[in-house]
Amino acid sequence: MTVSQSDTDAAPVDGADPLADFASSVAEAVGGEGSAAFGTVKVKVPADRWAEAVTAARDSFHLVFLSFLSAIDWSNDVAVGDPLQEGTDERFEILCTLSDLSVGRRVTLSTDISKDDPRVGSIVDVFPGAGWHEREAHEMFGIVFDGNPDLSPLYLPDGFQGNPLRKSFPLLSREVKPWPGKVDVEGMPGDDSPSEENPEA
Repeated sequence: MTVSQSDTDAAPVDGADPLADFASSVAEAVGGEGSAAFGTVKVKVPADRWAEAVTAARDSFHLVFLSFLSAIDWSNDVAVGDPLQEGTDERFEILCTLSDLSVGRRVTLSTDISKDDPRVGSIVDVFPGAGWHEREAHEMFGIVFDGNPDLSPLYLPDGFQGNPLRKSFPLLSREVKPWPGKVDVEGMPGDDSPSEENPEA
């Protein structure tokens, strides 16, 4: 278990840091590595202990509200747009945010899974509402949540091929106007200043 704090965070005058202490406590309880930065606690756990760690966080710290579960595609292969300036380890990162309903403490738990076999244990037995989040992540990223009884599509039409939130998925709209997309600003009548789309005007 390790805990780190961003250098950009100002340390309290008395030397105590309740956020870092909380990160340390959660990391120890769930068997992960914790960090506290920018007012946020994040704890990374092994994939084979994902559901167990979520359960421990809920039960040990009364983090009974699941507000978010999704994924990040850490990829060097992008279909559209500029590649990463520095290479990254290819993986999916699963994240979920838990909070209490009293003092407002919040923790984001994360785990990394292989892109070759993108699967992790479901947490629907811990938070039944996670089922919808897992369905979305399955549909958009192709991640399998073992134990989820219903991974049917939520948004995409029947017969849709692919997972649109994978970085390797070609989005036509981004081929026409690459991310983040230039804003088409039209000048006011009588304004001779060039627009962003037509700087030579």
